[in-house]
Amino acid sequence: MLARTVTHALVGLDPRRVEVEARLERASPSFTIVGLADRACQEAKERVRSGIRAAELEFPVRRITVNLAPAALRKEGAGFDLPIALAVLAASQQLPPDSLDGLAAFGELALDGRVRAVPGALVAAEGARRSRATKLVCASESAPEVALAGVEPVPVFHLADAVAYLRGEYDPPPPDLPRQAPGVGAPDLADVRGQERGRRAIEIAAAGRHNVLLAGPPGTGKTMLARRLPGVLPLLGDDDALEVTRIHSVAGVLEPGGGLIRVPPFRAPHHSSSMPAVIGGGGSGPRPGEASLAHLGVLFLDEFPEFARPVLESLRQPLEDGHVTIVRGQQVMVFPTRFMLVAASNPCPCGLGDARCSCSQLDLARHRRRLSGPLLDRIDILMRVDRPPAEALREQMAPTSASIRERVVAARERQSARLAGHPETCNAQLTSRQIREVGRITPTALRLLGELYDRHALSARGHTRILRVARTVADLEGHDQVTAQDIDSAASLRLEDTQSLAEAA
Repeated sequence: MLARTVTHALVGLDPRRVEVEARLERASPSFTIVGLADRACQEAKERVRSGIRAAELEFPVRRITVNLAPAALRKEGAGFDLPIALAVLAASQQLPPDSLDGLAAFGELALDGRVRAVPGALVAAEGARRSRATKLVCASESAPEVALAGVEPVPVFHLADAVAYLRGEYDPPPPDLPRQAPGVGAPDLADVRGQERGRRAIEIAAAGRHNVLLAGPPGTGKTMLARRLPGVLPLLGDDDALEVTRIHSVAGVLEPGGGLIRVPPFRAPHHSSSMPAVIGGGGSGPRPGEASLAHLGVLFLDEFPEFARPVLESLRQPLEDGHVTIVRGQQVMVFPTRFMLVAASNPCPCGLGDARCSCSQLDLARHRRRLSGPLLDRIDILMRVDRPPAEALREQMAPTSASIRERVVAARERQSARLAGHPETCNAQLTSRQIREVGRITPTALRLLGELYDRHALSARGHTRILRVARTVADLEGHDQVTAQDIDSAASLRLEDTQSLAEAA
């Protein structure tokens, strides 16, 4: 007897349809899984055998062959347990012959028959929708996630529940609706005192999605500013929220029962993190790294120079292209990485960076070499955060995150109106030619930018990044044109502090 059910394998962020075929034959009892299954998938034999018996069903004493087609696609993970069990039960005629038509299954089985949630349920549900399956049998914890893809979830707690449903003897309770997205939970920018220039840099970065490096002595507010950046970012739209939620689902970090991720993500990996952890591609089944988990949000790298040099250099291509391509064997996976990089660094190993510094010239040279010129050239704003005066620390307060967010939203709306037809494009992605065509730059501003280019020996990339930041400054101020004053403001956030960092090093 042959029976089939449908599930989906995860290849990066994409679902691939997999037909689970089960054949029972009169021969010496055995259980074989073929179709390029990894070890976790091969171990499904024991979980399926125990789960079927725990559901008080008969495990066939036959030769059981399960084929996962297409055979050339590598199958990884425990999400095949439930579809294998259902196919075996259908092949042994313990389920109606047509009960598996038009639905898919995805879930792990416990030894006592319980159905466990598996990372990537949202992606599997999207694959089921593309395969024209109307329902997806899954763990109860995965039901809200499956519902986000527009597929009707069939939530089950136990394999016995799934069998009773397919027999028409059980009607699962309606799944819990995904919870509404929470409000912006980032700390408020009003907590920061005495850092007017730092606050302004954060506002400009949020409005234009620019990369930022905050350098200065310990305890001056670098981390405080960075952690308050998500609070001034606009909430994600439907398409962006679904894309971010999909990434978090595959990575297994999506909150159970949560809805779409509306708040821009904030990721802050430790400086001891490896390259696969930051870029992605670790393990036998490549998964998104911190750079992808921060997609459309903020990737904060504290103690920036302490990261391994290969890790930092590997960020150059994702920063430029907005995605990272991972190749493993015959599989090519593309993970999106359109994040805002916010880095924090001490000016020297001792952290003082002034006359009190006790670092030797060798220490300073070693500290300077940790950050390469090509990497720094990809950062739009190089901001020195100095120790604020006592009076400013007591009295000078920043505006609230809500008020800054209103200005950021208004600036982005001006960008969208100016870039009609390309609403997803931000200032940080524009080329120099595009800025000249749609940015309305005054001749005086162009002359000033040319003088800065020659005087400071800027690279062509550095020239364009100053122009991008100047366009964002103009958007925040409500200017249709980029003026010389906007160029000067943008240059002050890059050139002056670049020289200061070089002198400190």
